[in-house]
Amino acid sequence: MERVPVYVHADDPISQSGVVSQLRTCPELRVLDAAEQEQAAVLLVVADSVDERTTELLHRLRRSTTAQLILVVSRVDDRGLATAVECGVVGLARRREATSANLARTITSAARGEGSMPADLLGRLLEQMGRLQRQVLDPRGIPFSGLDSREIEVLKLVADGYGTREIAQHLAYSERTVKNVLHDITSRLRLRNRSHAVAYAIREGLI
Repeated sequence: MERVPVYVHADDPISQSGVVSQLRTCPELRVLDAAEQEQAAVLLVVADSVDERTTELLHRLRRSTTAQLILVVSRVDDRGLATAVECGVVGLARRREATSANLARTITSAARGEGSMPADLLGRLLEQMGRLQRQVLDPRGIPFSGLDSREIEVLKLVADGYGTREIAQHLAYSERTVKNVLHDITSRLRLRNRSHAVAYAIREGLI
C-alpha cells in the first residue's frame, strides 16, 4: 500500500509534535518534515479556531500548493465553517475527536479527493448554503456554481467550437459583450482561459 504523504502545520510546537507523533503510528501515512513539505499530498492544519491568523494560513497554503487541506480545530462557528470551506478545506475534524484512526481516515479520504467532516457540521454547512441560495442567489438568478444563464449559454457555444464572432451572432450580442462575459467568468472563478472555463462547466455539470 502506498502511504499518503502528509505535512502538519500547528499553532504551537506542542501541538505540532503531538499530532506528528500521533500520525506516525498510522502505517497508511508518511509524515513529512519541514524540508519535505512540498511533497505533501495532504496538508493538515491544527488551530484553536478559524480566526484571522488561521484564515491567512489557509489562503497562503491554497495559493502555494496543490495539496488537499484538512483543518483540525478546537471550536468552529457557522462563519468559521463557511470560511474554512471558502479557503479550500476538504476535511475538517474537532480536536476532541481527532484520534489517530479518525485523522488517518480523513487524510486518506482527502488524498482520494473526497471531503470529510462531522455530520452535524455538514448539516450546518448545508443549512447555510440553502439560506444563501434562497435569500441571496435565487433573487438574482444566480446558481451555486457562480454562473448565470447567459454565462452558461456562452460556455456551451465555446464548448461546441464557436468563435467569439459566431457566439455574438448566435446570441445577438456584440463581440465585446461576449469577450466581457468570458473575461468575467475566468477572472471571477480564477480560471486560466476559455478551455479551463469549459472544463469547469463540464465538471460542475452545467453543460
